Amino acid sequence: MVSKKGGAGVAAAVGAAMLLGAGSAQAAPAAAPAPGPATLAKTDVGQALNGTTSGLGYGVAPIKSLRLDPWANSSADVLNNGATVQPDQGLAPVGTGTLTGPLSAGGGVKDLPLVGGLTGALPG
Repeated sequence: MVSKKGGAGVAAAVGAAMLLGAGSAQAAPAAAPAPGPATLAKTDVGQALNGTTSGLGYGVAPIKSLRLDPWANSSADVLNNGATVQPDQGLAPVGTGTLTGPLSAGGGVKDLPLVGGLTGALPG
């Protein structure tokens, strides 16, 4: 007496053997000729510089306006406190508010009094 399970298993085994046997009967590919020495393409300097400056502009632009004082415009801002000195002989008072004011207002590097002008030379 032959069970149906045994017949189905034999058919599956024969099918798998045929598939595997067909894969191994393929011809091996012919050997490719040995390659010669490698050569590099000529670089277009204008395109290389254009790509570099445009990519640099996209990378530098957010840094110029990045908020430097995380506590700006809050009650915990330590740069909001300033110190002023009144020199003798009628000179104008000197204070820290000129330097820390732009940072305390939430500005970035481009808003600083001395450094902000130099950021204009950067792309972006």
